[in-house]
Amino acid sequence: MMPMFARIQTASLVRRRVVRFAVTALSIAMASATSAAAQNDKMTQIPIPAQPDAIVLGTGELPGATAPEAWHRQYGSAFARNVTVATLTPFLPDPAKATGTAVVVAPGGGFRTLSMENEGFDVARALAERGVAAFVLKYRLSQTPRDMAAFEQSMAAMFSSAARPRGPMKVAEVIPTLAPQLADSRAAFALIRKRASEWHVNPQRVGMVGFSAGAMLTMATALGAHDAKPAFIGDIYGPLDPVTVPPDAPPLFVALAADDPLFGGRGMGLIDSWMAAKRPVEFHLYEQGGHGFGMYRKETTSTGWFDAFVRWLGMHGMLKPSEDALRASAGDRP
Repeated sequence: MMPMFARIQTASLVRRRVVRFAVTALSIAMASATSAAAQNDKMTQIPIPAQPDAIVLGTGELPGATAPEAWHRQYGSAFARNVTVATLTPFLPDPAKATGTAVVVAPGGGFRTLSMENEGFDVARALAERGVAAFVLKYRLSQTPRDMAAFEQSMAAMFSSAARPRGPMKVAEVIPTLAPQLADSRAAFALIRKRASEWHVNPQRVGMVGFSAGAMLTMATALGAHDAKPAFIGDIYGPLDPVTVPPDAPPLFVALAADDPLFGGRGMGLIDSWMAAKRPVEFHLYEQGGHGFGMYRKETTSTGWFDAFVRWLGMHGMLKPSEDALRASAGDRP
């Protein structure tokens, strides 16, 4: 058994590496967004938007939080930070095109912010258009300064010292550092299945897709939250380090740009792990796209990840209407 002091040192090291990942991911995503949309990179604080459909998940307030939730715009997109109470926002498809499949959407932002539009609402709306019920998970975040100017200064200071993560980020070691976020993810799955009949969702067809930090949370949910049991998972520009794959691991979809300065060129251990376990996996490596491309329209083939993801869902039978969806469609007919 590892001595207590050694375990504390290991946990501290993992937390520092997660922080380093968070800072680097944020800076890289910002640079990618700039090239993608050529938008003003100045952070502008905005009122917290009305979220009438957001459902509080009941996982409690972030322990020790003192700064309240705040939102800002940057690169033409909305970001949330200092999220202390987790919510889930449903985007339900037209009953006439509903498939009965559902996806939990986990935006990224280095566990310091959440890219609520580019990696959240925009993804959810696009999925709903394809007949998939989507649920944007606004999970709790690490605290940042409440004042916008102080927040910008703190991020600039961290960016100046941010370094590409060294060595593999082992999911098994990261999971304990994501306790609040993992609790939020598990609660999202529980709520969707509890209200599956109301939302015309097949409880056996609830999956998850995450971006960057959200991809880390997606992997942690699949490998560390044994009650969530996602039917499928999507890892969009997340770490590709090797993992221990359980025999019942869900089908995995992965998209990454070769020029991603955070995870590109670091090997494909995650893909190899899934293949070695003889579990279904599809991997799209795009020549260009950087990090954080999400739903931004770019002149790179990485923009095609969403259509590829939807086709992959169809290949796995997730776009064929289930009985739940057919009943919903029949109920809406005159």
